[in-house]
Amino acid sequence: MTEASTPSSVDDEAVLLVGHGSRREKSNEQVRELAAGLESRLGVPVDAAFLELAKPSIEDAIADLASVVSAVTVVHCSLFAAGHVKNDVPLAIERARASHDDLEIHNGRHLGIHPAILEVLDDRVAAVETELGVDRETDDLAVVLCGRGSSDPDSNADVHKLARLLHEGRPFSRVEPTFIGVTEPTLEETLHDLSKHRPDAVAVIPYMLGDGVLTGRVREWTAEFDDDYPYVEALAGDPLGTDSRLLDVFADRWQEARTDSVEMSCDTCKYKVGLEGYEEDVGGARAMLRALTHRESHADREDIDDEPHSHDAPANHVAVCTNRTCAEMGAPAVLERLRQAARDADDCDARITRSSCLGQCGDGPTVAVYPDSVWYGDVDESDADRIVGDHLVDGRLVSELVQETL
Repeated sequence: MTEASTPSSVDDEAVLLVGHGSRREKSNEQVRELAAGLESRLGVPVDAAFLELAKPSIEDAIADLASVVSAVTVVHCSLFAAGHVKNDVPLAIERARASHDDLEIHNGRHLGIHPAILEVLDDRVAAVETELGVDRETDDLAVVLCGRGSSDPDSNADVHKLARLLHEGRPFSRVEPTFIGVTEPTLEETLHDLSKHRPDAVAVIPYMLGDGVLTGRVREWTAEFDDDYPYVEALAGDPLGTDSRLLDVFADRWQEARTDSVEMSCDTCKYKVGLEGYEEDVGGARAMLRALTHRESHADREDIDDEPHSHDAPANHVAVCTNRTCAEMGAPAVLERLRQAARDADDCDARITRSSCLGQCGDGPTVAVYPDSVWYGDVDESDADRIVGDHLVDGRLVSELVQETL
């Protein structure tokens, strides 16, 4: 076990609370409210930032803090460790580190499973009991814990663990984990299966921070179930919201990060081990590119009331490795020339960013173009115009530079 480092003085330290970001300002204000509460709790400056759809971005927020403090600790609002926690935030932090050499940046972990969260969930169930007029001690009360759902099995497994911990020591007849989408079982399936056990009541608890589109779906589907099965009383409760007990979790995550004692679940991370059915996701370079699929897969949804996760995605995302080896081979010049060529082109819809190591050391500078999943190797500054003009604008590969296709 490595020895934990000595934390920076709180007099010269700030915290960045990172939320997902939403087109609904109410959700963004919730993150800012939590940031204000955490600032009061810790006695250090706490700013809010967002991954997407809201401002400031992580990099912009860190740039603002870099002028006033020497250390920043990133704390996540994410409930579980999926793509945002494992890929998107670390990539943003690496870009910020490259721009601010004198700034010490610590990255915390997700909220995860914590006793304070179990207390909040228990209270959400109790509120449903009161509204339905049932008592867990005398009535057959089933609980459904509904998560968002993810393509990451590690994240989904934690929903099951949380459900089990909520069940332990409490007189619920059962606590069933379920999901609103992406994976199975879905909430509709779980409710219909529950009806076969004929409980007196079902409390459906959305395991989410904000009260938005997804929690609305949870309430809608629960109400439909209540109508379809008159012998079972069913009601959806409230999400976590801005409950003050969440500040206890954020405070713990802050202390872990600033003392370099963050522990992530690497044994079940699909990017590190070959889990059954997810073998193709193994590998840091592929993980980075697969993280970029997030924007494309949710891009340009017109009806944001039905699609809460819409993005305005570029046609291409170009990642330039600027890790040490590629940097020494001229990657920074390649990056800047690609950006300039893209600005000069009449019809180039691309986002060009630096990345950490793409695992091709010695064959760089490496340039990865998504969604085409084409990697160019041994790229020179003089090649940038061809990559932009031929590939990004005209859709033709620069064949002699192709190193790999995924």
